[in-house]
Amino acid sequence: MPDTIVSASILNADLSDLRSTARKAAAGGAEWLHFDVMDGEFVENITFGSSVLRAVRPYTDAFLDVHLMVMHPQRQIDLFADAGAENITFHIESDCDPAEVIGMIHKRGLKAGISVKPKTPASAIMPYLGMVDMALVMTVEPGYGGQGFITDTLPKIRELRRAAPELHIEVDGGINPDTSKLVREAGANVLVAGTFLFRADDMGEAVRRLR
Repeated sequence: MPDTIVSASILNADLSDLRSTARKAAAGGAEWLHFDVMDGEFVENITFGSSVLRAVRPYTDAFLDVHLMVMHPQRQIDLFADAGAENITFHIESDCDPAEVIGMIHKRGLKAGISVKPKTPASAIMPYLGMVDMALVMTVEPGYGGQGFITDTLPKIRELRRAAPELHIEVDGGINPDTSKLVREAGANVLVAGTFLFRADDMGEAVRRLR
């Protein structure tokens, strides 16, 4: 299984000072910076678009990890690629041809990920595991930060890890030291955390506790 990576989600950070947010995450040891993009259609909430990622890019060397919770991801690929994204993950439940979207992402030279909501079975993305660089399991319902972890997602993580031993498996939602242990034991190696990290007095210690 690949080594554990921490991806700091800016969703629950101080959005009024993203320059400091990016620097704080990097100084704390988070290798990736996670952007939860919501369009008000795939989920009720609306967050931010590619212009925010473009504004952050000059202030961090972190790997920029984009999670598209949008209905039409094919419309966003070039925008985020141009803005400096390095990975783009989209949802199998969105209105698109998954193979086409994966191809679009790879054509821009980026890593591609595919995601499932908590109630979507792993079987929905199994046909695409050989085409992507990462599978993302939502461990809360998408749309809002700060939710409680859904333990019923753990078997799905195990199933995906058995199917793809060398693939990055990312988890997003309710990740803290207790749930981190559960998902890592199940096979996840990329841990998205926002609330826990950015509310911690010591980001570095918070990152170490997740590992």
